Amino acid sequence: MRRVLLITALFGALATSATALQTDPQLDAGFHHMYELKFDDARAEFSAYQRAHPDDPLGEAAVAASFLFEELNSKGVLTSAFFLDDKKLLGGVEGPPDAKRSAAFLEANQRARQMARARLKSNARDGAGLFVLTLTDGMEADYDALIEKRQFASLHMIRAAESDATILLTVEPNAQDAYVALGAANYIIGCLPGYKRAFLWFGGIHGDRQRGMSQMQLAAEHGQYLQPFAKALLALAALREKQPQRARTLFEDLHHEFPTNPVFTHELALLQK
Repeated sequence: MRRVLLITALFGALATSATALQTDPQLDAGFHHMYELKFDDARAEFSAYQRAHPDDPLGEAAVAASFLFEELNSKGVLTSAFFLDDKKLLGGVEGPPDAKRSAAFLEANQRARQMARARLKSNARDGAGLFVLTLTDGMEADYDALIEKRQFASLHMIRAAESDATILLTVEPNAQDAYVALGAANYIIGCLPGYKRAFLWFGGIHGDRQRGMSQMQLAAEHGQYLQPFAKALLALAALREKQPQRARTLFEDLHHEFPTNPVFTHELALLQK
């Protein structure tokens, strides 16, 4: 019952708020390093941002994202070999997670969540708080479903992330990164067998493959920090839908922007064959 809800990723919905909608050089550099798989460099930028903006939970959320992305990368999640294999995509990764990396992710994610909730106590429609809460809940849902393979435990987080993302988009309509979470959830749930989708339906979780791809397309075209992640997910979904040219175009874009990322290079080479 692969609630991999977003591999979302990686991440819930990274759009951000009143303050975060404005591009920050350190965050831009950090996420660029992350997509280049230079995780230590990414965390150095995110930590520097957090020190400079101690009241903004986005720095801690970005640190958590880097640990989760690193674990997903180590397990080969963002590859066609994983995404086109129903047993893997709908059942989670093989083997146990890295203990230190998992602990670091959970600690940073919880710190970010607590900071976001503190902001929302003062203003229930605070964009930064909603964004980070969406992100942290989405990442933990991914972690539970994909890494720990605790699908039932991920359901609560999935519902929370989708709810927060919906509110976020009413507060910040330009926060298109939020569609990464919604789109990935819709698509992956839509890939489940009918009887499992029916079970999730009764639990308040719905899925629609085409709607999910449309939502990921929005993030791929107009997202900010999660735009590359949306492109990768959309490319892999396109492969599942027998749309190789669409996937190739997306991986060409990713390879051009991140030429040192071996995953993007490898996937593009496979499509060029």
